[in-house]
Amino acid sequence: MTDTFTEIRTGEADPGIPRAHAGKAGTGAGAALLRIDLLGPLRASRGGLPLPLGPLKQRLVLAVLLTRPNTPVSLEELTDALWPDDPPRTARKNLQVYVSNLRRVLDPGDLGRLRHGPGGYVLHLTADECDSLQFDELARHGDAELRAGAPNRAALLYRRALDLWRHAPFSDLAARADVLRAAVERQHTRRLAVYEAWAEAQLETGEPAPVADTVDEMVSRHPLRERLRAAQITALHRVGRRTEALAAYDDCRQQLSRELGLEPGTALQSAYRCLLENAAPSRPRGGPTGSRLLPPDLADFTGRAREREALSAQLGCEGGPPVLLTGPAGIGKTALAVQVAHRLAARYPDGVVATRLCAEDGSTRPWSSVLAELARSLGCAERLPPDREEAATVWRSWLSGRRVLLLLDDAPDAAALGPLLPPSGPTAALVTSRSRLPCLESAHRTELPPLSADEAVHLLGRIIGRTRLAAEYGAAERIVAATGFLPLALRAGGNRLSVLRHMPLGQYADRLEDPSEALDELSSGGLGVRARLSGAWARLPGPARVTLRALAALPDPAFSLPAAARALGLDGRETQRALEGLIDVGVLAPPSCPEVTAHRGADAEPVRYELPWLTLLFAREQAAGPGTRC
Repeated sequence: MTDTFTEIRTGEADPGIPRAHAGKAGTGAGAALLRIDLLGPLRASRGGLPLPLGPLKQRLVLAVLLTRPNTPVSLEELTDALWPDDPPRTARKNLQVYVSNLRRVLDPGDLGRLRHGPGGYVLHLTADECDSLQFDELARHGDAELRAGAPNRAALLYRRALDLWRHAPFSDLAARADVLRAAVERQHTRRLAVYEAWAEAQLETGEPAPVADTVDEMVSRHPLRERLRAAQITALHRVGRRTEALAAYDDCRQQLSRELGLEPGTALQSAYRCLLENAAPSRPRGGPTGSRLLPPDLADFTGRAREREALSAQLGCEGGPPVLLTGPAGIGKTALAVQVAHRLAARYPDGVVATRLCAEDGSTRPWSSVLAELARSLGCAERLPPDREEAATVWRSWLSGRRVLLLLDDAPDAAALGPLLPPSGPTAALVTSRSRLPCLESAHRTELPPLSADEAVHLLGRIIGRTRLAAEYGAAERIVAATGFLPLALRAGGNRLSVLRHMPLGQYADRLEDPSEALDELSSGGLGVRARLSGAWARLPGPARVTLRALAALPDPAFSLPAAARALGLDGRETQRALEGLIDVGVLAPPSCPEVTAHRGADAEPVRYELPWLTLLFAREQAAGPGTRC
């Protein structure tokens, strides 16, 4: 095997290929380079000379540390790996001895390579010093070259990464610890993804023979992997083995149907069509190749320019945290998210897919159902284990290196997002939620306000017609104010007016301004505002419902803290907590007030809260009892 490491490190193979960078632990005048290889039997060397890694349990300690290099591994994890059933009383002392011996072998210069900290032991390594880290770095550079439209260089980098594999990772130790078996599975999944990326890049170079010569071995291990099968069919087709390509498609189709009950996905069907037409697959370099499963963009979408630009900028940063779009029911979160997803689709050639995390009745969909839907939509044929964390690992491994945009709509809480969110890398997630999801700590957050008065009138005019709007402009302003400037309510009212062409806008404004009629009037087909508010009500925690029922006694949507305290029958501190509970679940917007300082006087303007008008009307119905409407 070519000494890939030496080529990358010295730059002899190709000066233009990015090289690994040595870190602090591996530097020092005259220091011989440490090298640890785990993509095969575990071995270590310095300056080309093998290092003694000691007895079995000591090597197991090193292997477990290598499953998460540069990350703390706790004493508990190490103990479980070495003594899964009944650790001896001297387990901690034995571990300290093993670590001390490894430190002498791996870090004789006392460079701080193997340290103990608050989270456990950390083994510091660079990509120059560990084949699995070098594998990941080469794959990342390959991804970057592919995005830059350089498939030749991408294929070379991917191939060098694959050449680092000597055998299965930890092949001499994996059977002895669950944590190693799980790490091996992750490494195999990652290797498969890199092989697929290499095959696709290699096909783009116009030289399909290397793929055709090697792909059968990978397919024998992963016969249901549609992305791999598509590369196999394309490679066989391009080297003139058309009969074998047809047989490969038929074999995959039958296995998918028999074992998973599925039909071939988009990529596989595209390769098959090209095969039948005896044409080269039409993949524009750098163009989209994955699924595009989004709701249609609204032709009359109005406003939101500032929020649209903010979301687009946040989603344009590769490897960033999830982007969270929040606001109450009917504010237009989904419509904005869908438009942004359509606008950015070209940046995510491996797929742009939307899914709802809650059913129409407001209940949370099972994570397994959502994950299976996403996997199927994107052509992932991996078997998803029933265990939540194991399924999440498989899913994230499959996403690794892919440029996918996930639109996760109507998230009820952070727990529902747990197994779905992508790993760091080119995949991005745009999440909408009524709740502010305070537990989603790293998210980029955008709070969506109601439309401005001008935007709301403009949207109404696009629905009912400019001429009709201009004829009764004052009445139109009353209508949009009565809807609380909510896009959902505006569309419901506008659609109703489009049917009732004979009705003057002033008459409809009178109906909406009557609290006893407003919610009945704002319904049109599937756009019933009351139905949407009912679903939101069903998802509220019990204390939030109690608070809203009490606030229903208020005469106006805007109120002060003392007024809320009287309605709730609580003291000031308890009232603040109750209102903050409504803010957390997205029912109540945070009050807009001057910055609180120690110099605010007693005569300062009190803090004002404001419930959405239609939410207040619905809360009054709930407070009045079942079957009662305002």
